[in-house]
Amino acid sequence: MPKFSETTLDNWRKPPSDTEESKLSNAERMVREAITEDDVLSSKSIRIFGQGSYANDTNVKLNSDIDINVQYNGGFFFELLNDTREEDAGIDKLSSSSYSYDDFKDDVEKALIDKFGINSVVRKNKCITVLANSYRVETDVVPTWELRRYNKSKIPVKGARFFPDEGGVVTNYPEQHIQNGKDKNARTQKRFKRLTRIHRKLRYKMIDDGIGVTDGITSFLLECLVWNVPDSVFNNNDTWTDRLKESIRYIYQKTKEEKDCKEWGEVSELLYLFHEGRKWSRKDVNDYMVQAWNYLEF
Repeated sequence: MPKFSETTLDNWRKPPSDTEESKLSNAERMVREAITEDDVLSSKSIRIFGQGSYANDTNVKLNSDIDINVQYNGGFFFELLNDTREEDAGIDKLSSSSYSYDDFKDDVEKALIDKFGINSVVRKNKCITVLANSYRVETDVVPTWELRRYNKSKIPVKGARFFPDEGGVVTNYPEQHIQNGKDKNARTQKRFKRLTRIHRKLRYKMIDDGIGVTDGITSFLLECLVWNVPDSVFNNNDTWTDRLKESIRYIYQKTKEEKDCKEWGEVSELLYLFHEGRKWSRKDVNDYMVQAWNYLEF
């Protein structure tokens, strides 16, 4: 008999309460105010939008932070695909921006300190964190620049890019992620996001119960793994117990060998899920699925 009842899994699949959502909304609103009230940033072309589990409506815990992307659009980084040249993309005559990414991140940090106070703002490697209080949840503010990925059609795919303080570069496509998640949720009778929440709740529960889950098994990874599960698993099973069981079975079988999952993508379908430099590996995922299966007593 499974460790958790259908009633428990049904509770796990639910989104945060209205009170939790209110704190999430307060955090996003106040970050927007900080940027628009700043003398320097208010004069620049900037977009502010949610990303991560909060924006994707797959968040499950009040103490999980939210991500706000503060994106500078007065300049952009670019990538050229398939032997595309700068002149093919129509960007060969553009001049470089005099406003650097480092300047932008510094300005965002200053704006947040002015709004929330120096004791409530912590600059980290990849983000600037606004600490939680009784009114809002912890918020990771990610300063990014727009990224444009060109091929010879001259119509760029737009994403986000930023540079951690400790070096390196991070590229992602948060808005495509959001839209693809909505589309799969519609195809699966709203079960994609609900099953994602169950997988995330399961991970938290395993950790709370002392199961040695590797750090590579992140909430983001779990959402991407559930994304790669066929729609039929969501639609052809009648209970959350069976959907959870069959999704674990599918992910386990497909991550046994590299050839079966090497084409798996993030939810955006613009970046491969398994490649060098990731925090996780195919083997991490395969081992975790065994852990989860055994923990659930399937």
